[in-house]
Formats: sequence, C-alpha cells, structure tokens
Amino acid sequence: MSGAGEGEICPCRDIALMRPDLCWFRMKDMDQTSQISSASRAIVGAAWMVAAGIAFSILNVLIQWLTMKLAFPSASAAFWQYAIALVFSLPFLRRVGLGAMRTRHPWRHVVRVAFAAFGVTTWVAGLASVPIWQAIALVMTSPFFIIMGARIFLGEYIGGARWAATGTGFVGAMIILQPWSDSFSWAAFLPILSALLWGASSLITKSLTGVERPETITVWLLALLTPINGGLAMAAGFSIPSGLTLLLFVAAGLLTVMAQYFLTLAYNAADAAYIQPFDDLKLPLNVFAGWLVFGYAPTGYLWLGALLILGASLFIMRNEMKKERGAG
Repeated sequence: MSGAGEGEICPCRDIALMRPDLCWFRMKDMDQTSQISSASRAIVGAAWMVAAGIAFSILNVLIQWLTMKLAFPSASAAFWQYAIALVFSLPFLRRVGLGAMRTRHPWRHVVRVAFAAFGVTTWVAGLASVPIWQAIALVMTSPFFIIMGARIFLGEYIGGARWAATGTGFVGAMIILQPWSDSFSWAAFLPILSALLWGASSLITKSLTGVERPETITVWLLALLTPINGGLAMAAGFSIPSGLTLLLFVAAGLLTVMAQYFLTLAYNAADAAYIQPFDDLKLPLNVFAGWLVFGYAPTGYLWLGALLILGASLFIMRNEMKKERGAG
C-alpha cells in the first residue's frame, strides 16, 4: 500500500505514507546495499517485498482466526498484537534511545498515532467480520483518502488525472462492497474506515517530515501505539490471552515485526517505482491464504473491483514518482 513520497520517513517511505504502523525500522547499512548491482538490487527488493506480502497474509489469517474463529475481542487483539511486537522491537528503541522523542510538536504526534491506533483497531475488527479478500481489497483505497485529505487540509493542488484515479478507485470499492445486494453487511465498511484513519495519520506524518527527524517520528509511534491500543481495549472490555491464544498472539507479534523489517529491506534495496507492483501481490496472496484456511472463494466481481483499485493506485504512485524526479 503506497502513495506519494513524503520525505525521508524511512527507507520504506511509500509504505510509511499509507501505513504508518508498518514502518518502524530505519536501516543503517545503506553503504553495504549500494554495492549491489542494479539488477541484483531489483531482484533482492522484489524478493523482500514478496516475503513481506507472505508474512502479512499469514498474519491476517492468524488475526482473523483469533477474532472470528476463537471469538477473541478485536480491540484486545489489536492491543496484544502490537504490544508483543513492541517487545520484539526493543532493540531498535535501545539503539535510538528515548532522547529521540524530543520534539516541539508533541500533540501532533499524539493525534497522528491516535489515528493510526484507531485504524489498527478498525482493521482488526474488519478482519473479525468480513473475509480476508474483501478486507484487503477495500483497505487499498487508502491512497485516495490521502489525495482528498491533501487537498482539503494541506491545500495541495489535485489535477484532473488524480481525481479521475480517485474516482476509479472508489468505483472499484463499491463493486467489491455491493451495498445494493442482499448479502451486504455494514461491517464491510470497517476496512474502508481503517483506510481513512490510516490516511489521516499519513497526512500528519507528511506534515511532520519537514520539521522532525525520522527517528523521532518512529519512536513516537512505537511509544504511543501500544498505550493507545490498550486504552481502546480497556474501553471495549479488556481480555487476556492464554494457552493456544497466547501462542498465536506471540506469533502475530513476531510476524508483524518481520513483515515491517522485510518492507524496510525491500525499499532499501530497490527503487519504490519498481517494487510497488510486487507489494500489490498482497491481494492474491491474501485471497489464497483465506481460501486455504477458511475456504473463502471470492467471486468474479472481486477481481473487477480490485483491478480498478490496483490500476488507480499504481497510476497515482507512478505519477507521483515522476513528479518527484522532475522536481529533483
């Protein structure tokens, strides 16, 4: 899930714009990576992106199994997933130090992470309610919310091509949702709501990149995401996992960190414009995982709607990359 660049948040900059909760690590081995040939870098970047997609598809299956099959409350599931991921991320926090939290914009960070946390909780609630293939396709509408938000809140110029791409993406979402059908459920809007919340968080992140260091943006996210998720879980009725449930959450936390790390390696190894299509493999990967574990068999309209969303998203990404190169 990617969108326009927003400065140097971290090597996985496009992912950071769309999913701030998926960009915790900033690699320090740029010199070593730069020694790889361009062809090798492209192959390595694509391989890491596919590995991230596989990790995320397994993670989504785990979270859906926990919330849908084992009936673990979604708000508590979001808390435990990221709390355990935070434990696995402690080496990063130790390396950068809490001194990186020094900022003149604390409330902007708090609001940004709050939007991200609500997005995480809404996403997990969506996974508890709708098939994986539907959730993952609908959450890919996030770039279009960012475009509209950039126009409304940041005053950015939005040309006809970007508006057309945004409209195309939403048509694709409506085809997948099918609100006119008898089988429609309002829970299907949860992945779209999570996309909206992540888009809002990304816009604030974009505004912070001009005044904050990448480490500061990352550490504030790590420090606040778990407590805010904890508050949301308490408000919904806090649940503590045990036995098999606890083991599954440990696996989910580890997969969260692994997937984020793979994304960092991917964007560190190759140009974002090249590896972005490999990120879009997450849709068929999640469809396959949902079919393998839950027996979900998406109908033909999924592929039509997903094609519109993917095409519009790729158009926006490539258009923004061209603008960046032209301005560079």
